[in-house]
Amino acid sequence: MATIDTAHLIYLIVLLAMVAGWFFLQSRPSMNKTLQQAAVWGLIFTGAAAGVGLWQDITRDTASQQLRIDAQGEIVLPRGRDGHYYLTAQVNDAPVRFVVDTGATDIVLTKADAARIGIDPEGLKYLGRAGTANGETRTAYVKLDKVVVGNAVDHNVPAVVNDGEMSQSLLGMGYLQRWGRIEISGGELRLSR
Repeated sequence: MATIDTAHLIYLIVLLAMVAGWFFLQSRPSMNKTLQQAAVWGLIFTGAAAGVGLWQDITRDTASQQLRIDAQGEIVLPRGRDGHYYLTAQVNDAPVRFVVDTGATDIVLTKADAARIGIDPEGLKYLGRAGTANGETRTAYVKLDKVVVGNAVDHNVPAVVNDGEMSQSLLGMGYLQRWGRIEISGGELRLSR
């Protein structure tokens, strides 16, 4: 869980209230034993409900981020909770997590991802320019030796390294056009060759 959203915060508050309530009830020996036991069971029930809710969120998030290959050999990507499609590809034998971005012209790597796949971002010549949501940024043209997505292997794939701040690498149209068909329906993105 990289970020905490409202639902997770509510679960954490409920769990904290359960623990605090238990300590409060244990420190009040004069309280009627039946009332104490009822309150403890209520807290146990609340904690169990919060635990089940958290478990469902964790398993749904983990399952929803998994690339799968269907019987026809199509790559199937479920939509993330934030509405984006994410794909982890092997680039130069290292995993890189991309946001699938049909608005991006090329594969755009962050400096950190470029370094992980063996490209020295500090040694690049940032001669290109790209317009982004955050304004204009400098880019450096590179060739990726190998990109593997599911069973598909591509060699000498053009890409750019972004000189600006980026939280995630982008998988743009320059790569997506290598696929014969791109379809988005029913909360899934499908790629096939």
